[in-house]
Amino acid sequence: MALQVVRITEPHTHACSTYVEQHPRSTFFHTQLWREAVVEAFGHQDCSLAAFRDGRVVGVLPLMRIASRLAGSLLVSVPYGVYGGAISDDEEASTALLNHARRLADRMHVQWLDVRSIERQWPDLPVLSRYVTFRKQLPDDPDKVLAELPRKARAAARQARERYELQASFDDSELPTLWSLYSQSMRRLASPNYPAAFFQALLARTCPADQADRGPAHLVQVVRYRNQPIAGLLSFIYRGTLLPYFAGCDERYEKYHPNNFLYLTAMEKGVELGCREFDFGRTRVDNRGSYNFKRFQGFEPTPLQYQYYVPRGGRAPDLHPGNPRVQLARRVWPRLPLAVTRPLGAWLAKSIPG
Repeated sequence: MALQVVRITEPHTHACSTYVEQHPRSTFFHTQLWREAVVEAFGHQDCSLAAFRDGRVVGVLPLMRIASRLAGSLLVSVPYGVYGGAISDDEEASTALLNHARRLADRMHVQWLDVRSIERQWPDLPVLSRYVTFRKQLPDDPDKVLAELPRKARAAARQARERYELQASFDDSELPTLWSLYSQSMRRLASPNYPAAFFQALLARTCPADQADRGPAHLVQVVRYRNQPIAGLLSFIYRGTLLPYFAGCDERYEKYHPNNFLYLTAMEKGVELGCREFDFGRTRVDNRGSYNFKRFQGFEPTPLQYQYYVPRGGRAPDLHPGNPRVQLARRVWPRLPLAVTRPLGAWLAKSIPG
């Protein structure tokens, strides 16, 4: 039974999507819908691969080509996502997918191949030890969520609810409000925001949260203080896991603990909908603000074992915040008006695959 690796095209889409849905190690970012949303919002080329044995799918590697104005041509598994890499039935299929991706990188003359695997997949390639992920199990009752938070986080969330009377709502019509808060936060953090079109493309391809049994779903959440929107969160539900993914907060209201309340109510809603795991996503180990906040909420870090391959003549892109040129841009960014950072951030995001 010979193994064959091919680019995923229309005739393969259904079989590959079914394979991803059923594979125990697949993530939300391995799905066809994530790649479709990326193509729609950013225009990147889908180069995803599938391994077949005897006419049956035995592995999938989501992979996209980025034409970056800042770093040249890149292959990424997967852009704007936390997780990626190959999922397969066996080591032979995984090795064939990864080796095919390496040859593809050589043929395309890309600068580098970025594989965002949870665990090391190539024994002969370096691991990028820059990120960790935070995940934990949720209780079986929404009323238990607050009690399971660490003492200080619990006190802050309780103050937000009882003393400051913050209110959380879940409604898809709030997406523009959420994106506005998100893009405001990204300016404050000196990072380019993703375009609203990406959020819209993801919502169009996922179910409302109360239909999560039909496939990947979403939650659009906004927190208000005295009817004023002060925080927002776009989360996804995939196979019983709640992934809070795009968040924003009006920093003028931080004394009311909006972020503590935002994630408390997200977890409560997730449990109500049947989620049993909360995936707080990745954080750079040197981003102490985000890193410590997640630990403050009772999550412990797990290292991510991203790997990369640099073809001959290529170079690793230096888009890391430690780059002096990036640092200069980050000092200027928060001083610019939102009318500038919102469209410019959306344009830059096409060249920075997250």
